Amino acid sequence: MTNELRKQDDLTPSHQVRSFDWNLIKSFLAVLDEGTLSSAAKILGISQPTLTRHINELENALGILLFERDRNGARPTSGALAISDNAREINAANQALCLSATGKSQELHGTIRITASQIVATYLLPRILAKFLDEAPEISVELVATDKVENLNERHADIAIRMARPQKSDLIARKVNEIGLGIYAHANYLSGRPPVNTPTDLNLHCIIGYDIDERIIVGMAEAGMEVDRNYFRLRCDDQVACWQALCEGVGIGFAPNYLAKTNNDLVHIAQYISIPTLPVWLVTHKQVKTNRRIRMVFDFLAAELADLNLD
Repeated sequence: MTNELRKQDDLTPSHQVRSFDWNLIKSFLAVLDEGTLSSAAKILGISQPTLTRHINELENALGILLFERDRNGARPTSGALAISDNAREINAANQALCLSATGKSQELHGTIRITASQIVATYLLPRILAKFLDEAPEISVELVATDKVENLNERHADIAIRMARPQKSDLIARKVNEIGLGIYAHANYLSGRPPVNTPTDLNLHCIIGYDIDERIIVGMAEAGMEVDRNYFRLRCDDQVACWQALCEGVGIGFAPNYLAKTNNDLVHIAQYISIPTLPVWLVTHKQVKTNRRIRMVFDFLAAELADLNLD
């Protein structure tokens, strides 16, 4: 039965519900929301065989089939849909309990989980974290480098560094800085190619941009340039990969000014095009802000990020 959800025949029709690990509810909801075992396992940070085992354990405990697998993913059964609301209530109560307990912790040792974009995590945070880890030897840091917005309510992270203000009322957000952006190209790429003196001149060049992510498209629209994804001849949603392509002379791209200044071969072009800055928000959950350890790290990051010249 490894790697496969069990079939209906494996479950007895008359079944007394046994006690089970409530964490299995989290696995059940992940599969229900994601639609596939692979996606759900990735979200949870566990292997697919482990997730399959979780679903099998929950099915055995409840005595019902929860999912039917086919080539399109894991399809919830009527039994799964019938218990989904109760499962979400249990999961929410569990999260609230964990957040409340975490918020009351007064310990200054342990682990803090921080999430930030790939660019920020790779090029901005290491120096700050080196200073912090030197000053706080009893605290460990788990750094999640992702451009996906991690869910603080579900404790996917204790602290998040985001480029947009969160809308949820149960989150605490502090704006600590702004990142200036520019349009850049490697000197080798520009050599022998048409100059860029007007926005339409960009049409003569290879532009590096995102694939599915629309943030650059939105930013260009705010600057008066209406484009779609086909405008970018090289499309990739990995920010670090886009940055490396820019540094290798693939084409013209967008980059934080503070990062572009570290590469002397990059030329700041089209400076007449006004590009909105990116706000830097430090975010945590209201309940965990009262945790001494999280509060200390939050305040440290806020001070260090605010002190940076990111123009």
